[in-house]
Amino acid sequence: MKKVKTVYDHIRSNNIKTILLVVLFPVLFIALVFLFTWIVAPAETAINTAINVAIPTFIACAVWLLISWAFGDSMMLHSAHAHEIFDTDDENREIFRAVENVAIAAGLPCPRVYIIDDDSMNAFATGRSPRDASVALTRGIIKKLNNLELQGVIAHEMAHIGNRDIRLDMMLITGVGVTVFAADMILRMAMFGGGGGNNENNKNNTGAILLMVWLAFTVFNMIITPILRMAISRNREYAADATGAQITRNPRALASALRKITTDSRVECLDKVKSMAAVCIAYPGGPREFTSSLMATHPPVEKRIERLESMA
Repeated sequence: MKKVKTVYDHIRSNNIKTILLVVLFPVLFIALVFLFTWIVAPAETAINTAINVAIPTFIACAVWLLISWAFGDSMMLHSAHAHEIFDTDDENREIFRAVENVAIAAGLPCPRVYIIDDDSMNAFATGRSPRDASVALTRGIIKKLNNLELQGVIAHEMAHIGNRDIRLDMMLITGVGVTVFAADMILRMAMFGGGGGNNENNKNNTGAILLMVWLAFTVFNMIITPILRMAISRNREYAADATGAQITRNPRALASALRKITTDSRVECLDKVKSMAAVCIAYPGGPREFTSSLMATHPPVEKRIERLESMA
């Protein structure tokens, strides 16, 4: 007899998959630099090149991450044209209380609550940690979902906060930015011969190595990174669905909310902010042409609903 997966099984499975995918980033990056360099240089030189490239890249990622850490959440809220609400606002007191109640059920501090003046249905969470997190909801999602469905959506966003998914996504976006910038710098160095001294052979050899390193960066940025990042995003959505169901003890309510949300999830002000697609509960951009499942930010809604209903 086939074992029925519980909420805890789903959460554990997706967390393990996420850890494995995150570990693959530095492993594949170093391996690509080594393999491409090995084409034009001895193995020892290729190993030294991989180390010399990896160390400054990781340091740059750490510095850039600190900058993102300080300003990332405010930039996201600004991009969504979100404005904060308080429990003193008569019009919004009920929404604030709903977020507060779900936060209590999740065992987390109450986040700041923001409203996006858009009639579509979407939501996202942001913040460096549970203590300074924010939840943003569109006017449409507040109007069109019933109380239980809205609680399910809020619980999903609280799950992202509790699971530290925002921090993880910030790290991935930072890594992408650094490697794209590094690739551009390396290509410029390769075009000018790499500064390998006066000997023409040294110049040519250094230029060839730099060109191979640039090629490794390009393959990593254009192929490896998007596939791994989207795979992590999909796993975190599954995990947030499962954790949200655990918080509310009502997976069917979130499943029902997802059915409604996917009929009108576009948030126009986010059409050009592609980096925010992964943090929303559903894809917030305009109508999409055919996209490979490997490059999708979210799992198919049918699979998400199927998993949630299996937990009921």
